[in-house]
Amino acid sequence: MQALTGMTVVNLSLNLPGPAAARRLLSLGARVVKVEPPGGDPMEQYHGAWYRELAAGQEVLTVDLKIAEERSRFDALLGQADLLLTASRPAALERLDLDWDGLHRRFPSLCQVAIVGFPAPRQNEAGHDLTYQASLGLLNPPHMPRTLVADMAGAEQAVTAALALLLTRQRSGEGGYAEVALSEAAAAMAEPLRFGTTAPGALLGGGIPEYNLYPAAEGWVALAALEPHFKKRLDAALGTVDYSAAFKGRSAAEWQAWGQQLDIPVVAVGGGA
Repeated sequence: MQALTGMTVVNLSLNLPGPAAARRLLSLGARVVKVEPPGGDPMEQYHGAWYRELAAGQEVLTVDLKIAEERSRFDALLGQADLLLTASRPAALERLDLDWDGLHRRFPSLCQVAIVGFPAPRQNEAGHDLTYQASLGLLNPPHMPRTLVADMAGAEQAVTAALALLLTRQRSGEGGYAEVALSEAAAAMAEPLRFGTTAPGALLGGGIPEYNLYPAAEGWVALAALEPHFKKRLDAALGTVDYSAAFKGRSAAEWQAWGQQLDIPVVAVGGGA
């Protein structure tokens, strides 16, 4: 899966979505150069270990784009690059003379994936993973989300966009531009809820006993015997269809081992980090 061997990606993005996408592109064989401002990437202050994992195997350069000499060094890097990855608002990129029209004139073979918050014409509106999830009904107040759906999904969409641009360039010889809106990435992840599949009491929202959560003697189990052959095997092995009572007889860890032995999808619910 080293399809991008020989290609160079310049990552100008900070925090999560862009660096996560860059890590994936690195795993596909690309050389990745991470360009940070003098103040560094805030991610290093928030989560040092995660920052180091995201940047592992990449060249990390500190560049002040407002200083002419350092900007020249950055432009020279772009001249050798295949893809630029950004996650700033278009207005901010324009102030740095990094808008797509200007970039394309100077570097006609360069591709750019721009991660933004909202699709056009709202690219300059402020937002974050929490607000995208909130607007889509993915939160259960007062509980905070257990993962960053928009950021992680947006990273994967950015990788897909990058591959599509590079493939198109291979055919046309000319670089291209794509925007990935995190709000749209979150909306794609919310599609099961939009169609009612995971709504409370719906098919995959606790509405059927064979796809549900149950307290065990110790901990909780997640049961996903959705297909008829799994349910039939489950009922035969338990000798009952009263799953709530049955699962109280062993610990969650024991049920997980039992499920693996019988090829039934039941696991202990993890507590998270």
